[in-house]
Amino acid sequence: MVASAARLVSAVHDPALLDAYSAAVSGAVAAAHPAVAHIEVRGPGAPGGSGSGFFISPDGYLLTNSHVVHGARELRVFLADGRQAGATLVGDDPDTDLAVLRVGAGEISHLALADSDAVRPGQIAIAIGSPMGFQQTVTAGVVSGLGRSLRGASGRLIDNVIQTDAALNPGNSGGPLVNTRSEVIGVNTAIIRPAQGLCFAIASNTARWVAAWLIKEGRIRRSFIGVAGQNVPLLRKVARHHRLDQETGVLVAGVEPGSPADRAGLVEGDVLLALNDAKVSTIDALHKLLTGERSGRRCVVTFLRGVELRRHAIFPQEMPGRG
Repeated sequence: MVASAARLVSAVHDPALLDAYSAAVSGAVAAAHPAVAHIEVRGPGAPGGSGSGFFISPDGYLLTNSHVVHGARELRVFLADGRQAGATLVGDDPDTDLAVLRVGAGEISHLALADSDAVRPGQIAIAIGSPMGFQQTVTAGVVSGLGRSLRGASGRLIDNVIQTDAALNPGNSGGPLVNTRSEVIGVNTAIIRPAQGLCFAIASNTARWVAAWLIKEGRIRRSFIGVAGQNVPLLRKVARHHRLDQETGVLVAGVEPGSPADRAGLVEGDVLLALNDAKVSTIDALHKLLTGERSGRRCVVTFLRGVELRRHAIFPQEMPGRG
């Protein structure tokens, strides 16, 4: 917020600049406002929870955070025009902290998802939400970072996260981060409190992909091999001997009985290096490779057992959906 404050202070001496900035922000908010809603969560698993969301289609599909609605038994949505409606959970994905609801409320205003690959540091970013007790709240700033990674509730990394100094207000999680054309560039998802109110948003391209699959299948398909692991450095002598062009691998700290890893002959102490031709230098790299498309398909896992380099066939399995 320091950078934003400095820009606004300097703008006080240039009324035309201040008016242009104000007009850009207020115009974007006015256009986006009708599509932003407040979500109230009730029932076992999520008592008394609430958050924000926004409509992405005229037929009532609403995008929000998974952590806002996960485990809910009853969902109620409060629209910007004062209407209230029940909602059903279409699907949620804790790995990206995104969820889609379906609201039956007739014709509904909605927002377009921008191409987040076109977002640039320094451009105006406007965080909009609808916390309980307020019609709407708005904070504005600039995109201060791109390509960030954020650890989700499931333990997986969420990639291509947008960082902005447009701090979130309580209850705004799940609301849209928009540009001056009222296009959604991200879904607001978290605050790092010790970091002076930094806001993070799931990039719109990620949100578009996740929402499409949740609407189609109700979940995101991923696969697993059944190991517990940790990142470890490779011994330089061993790496040189096998001509490995990586410095780290994944130490197998445990193997689930009957899992793909168990059937492939992996044991505790092995160090995973690659899946097919893709390097496995970290746990997160392994997670990225274990997509739903790999489920049931033969792969080759490369690993070190002591100082011996081995390659075994492995068949990842589809990860069970979370309830």
